[in-house]
Amino acid sequence: MVLAGLQVPPDSRILAGTSGNEDAVILTFPPGKALVQTVDFFTPIVDDPWRFGQIAAANALSDVYAMGGEPWSAMNIVCFPAKEMDLAVLQAMLQGGLDKVLEAGAVLAGGHSVEDREIKYGLAVSGVVEPGRIARNAGLKPGDVLLLTKPLGTGVLATAVKADWEDKDHLEDLLFRWAGRLNAAGGEVIRALGLAAATDVTGFGLGGHLLEMARASGVSITVSVQDVPCIAEALDLAGMGLLPEGSHANRRFCASAVSVAEGLDPVRTDLVFDAQTSGGLVLGVPGPLLGQAVRMLEDRGELAAVIGEAGEGGAGPLLRLE
Repeated sequence: MVLAGLQVPPDSRILAGTSGNEDAVILTFPPGKALVQTVDFFTPIVDDPWRFGQIAAANALSDVYAMGGEPWSAMNIVCFPAKEMDLAVLQAMLQGGLDKVLEAGAVLAGGHSVEDREIKYGLAVSGVVEPGRIARNAGLKPGDVLLLTKPLGTGVLATAVKADWEDKDHLEDLLFRWAGRLNAAGGEVIRALGLAAATDVTGFGLGGHLLEMARASGVSITVSVQDVPCIAEALDLAGMGLLPEGSHANRRFCASAVSVAEGLDPVRTDLVFDAQTSGGLVLGVPGPLLGQAVRMLEDRGELAAVIGEAGEGGAGPLLRLE
């Protein structure tokens, strides 16, 4: 009954699958491409089930974009209390995910559901990528400029929404605006310019993911905290002390490899470690390509914030906040 209400358009990529009640799906695959695979799912961070489906799907698809790939197919992962909750909620959630998969140009090829008292939703995603044009954590070079494509603060907003904070509806609107947005434009920049380094910003926060890049690449990273874009409402809430526990944990975990300059805004510094849901991409861009990368993102209506630069590795902190 739930699936009957989802209008999944026919797609020539599917050779055999759900239409014949098969237990698996067979898809065509472009010649000369490599396969990108990822999986991600989590509990609701907004009240609206359609929006939650959109955010969860965008978050899962992001890992493909971060490596320069293009989503090819996706499968639903669903946990839902079907005996205790209206199935219309499940249908709206799945519809949100389907809409985002189709926006990404991928095909929804099935999935699996489990009876569970706690709602969880996400996707297993397969993407395609040029084997010789892959962006990795390990691809940063000294002198590469760091571009961020979404502002920080979704972790704070999600905490406020869960806590029924004042003006909750507005905060959920903001959370959906950014967390429900695909990172497709960033993926296009990676492919078009042949960028070798990128990551998406999720649960480890910007600081945690930059440390992963620094370690993998053997470089140091300097971030201009004042230049890191933050959602204004998230800054206000963080200033009141409303930070998710995951953000505090991120900062504690990273502390030994991070230096913080004196006089920095402590709230902005906290948001560098805010545990993001479906955050933006960080692109490592060689200096001569920076102008082109910024223009490509801005022409697509995306944020293109220069937040820092990679430097030589060696002794000293891997991540410097200045």
